[in-house]
Amino acid sequence: MRASVSAALKMKNNRWPIATALCSLLLLAGCGDWGGQRQHKPAPPAQVDMVLIPAGEFVMGSNKTDEAKIQKEYGFVEPLFLDEHPQRKTELPAFLIDRYEVTNGQYKAFVQQTKRAEPPLWIKNGYNVRDEKLQSFSLDTLRWGATNFFKLDMDTRNMTREAILAELAKIQRKRDKLPVTVVSWADADAYCRWLGRRLPSEAEWEKAARGPQGLEYPWGNEWDPKKPNTGNAADNEDEAAELGGAHPGDKSFYGVYDMAGNVSEWVADWYKPYPGSSFVSKNYGEKQKVTRGGGAGVGHYSLSFFYRGALRGHFDPETLSSDLGFRCAADAR
Repeated sequence: MRASVSAALKMKNNRWPIATALCSLLLLAGCGDWGGQRQHKPAPPAQVDMVLIPAGEFVMGSNKTDEAKIQKEYGFVEPLFLDEHPQRKTELPAFLIDRYEVTNGQYKAFVQQTKRAEPPLWIKNGYNVRDEKLQSFSLDTLRWGATNFFKLDMDTRNMTREAILAELAKIQRKRDKLPVTVVSWADADAYCRWLGRRLPSEAEWEKAARGPQGLEYPWGNEWDPKKPNTGNAADNEDEAAELGGAHPGDKSFYGVYDMAGNVSEWVADWYKPYPGSSFVSKNYGEKQKVTRGGGAGVGHYSLSFFYRGALRGHFDPETLSSDLGFRCAADAR
């Protein structure tokens, strides 16, 4: 991506060097084997709501230039728009793409079955704690965990075990439906393959977001800050993302949600120039993976620029960010 979003997201990476010592302190979280208590291995989700994108031609990229001098005004390192050149018509076969971003709950089933490392954020906020483990804790431990990990905005000192457990269950069930974040490109790729799917190509993602006519935003060509989740109204930056479809205005021509805001998303491609491009970037090549879509944690950088369907992001495949998730695609059969 351009320096703008790159800077905004990479600042988040500094939050994730979770110290090894933290695991020894997480009596609540039950690191490693989840406190020694194991559940049955959950099966992959039987069905994920996917949208069929029909075969055909669509408009990809843009010919925009930075006439408003956004780069200079905000001090972005990379020039804006140029890696989207040239705008062109592209043909794709039919494919399927997730209607919503992959959720924590869906990804948790993958983690529990494959024993892949959980996102560091889950350790930080208590999402990795199993329900039956919570139920085994003493009242004092529950009170401590509810305050220090779950950030329960209640005075737990006079709450019963049942009342605390009920509140923590509400938090966990809400988190189940939030988009998973703080996952690397390899994590996202592995999840999709676990389901027999794959990450969408850059072209597939853009067609699903912009429709056959290459709309500027999923909903049309005019910016409307009320349609996508830009995160401006969030109290907690770590939970700025919202439930899939919570912003019905951020819906594409094909009925795919949250392709402008909520979280940015990994796609399959390496960051390379488009055919016919004259723009040269030191980041081109098999160095960084492309991300697509604007996120909900770019702070004062909440410009319409970040939520355009043609916008290209690029990051080291190992990048972890609380503003970066993914969705899956599949070949149409």
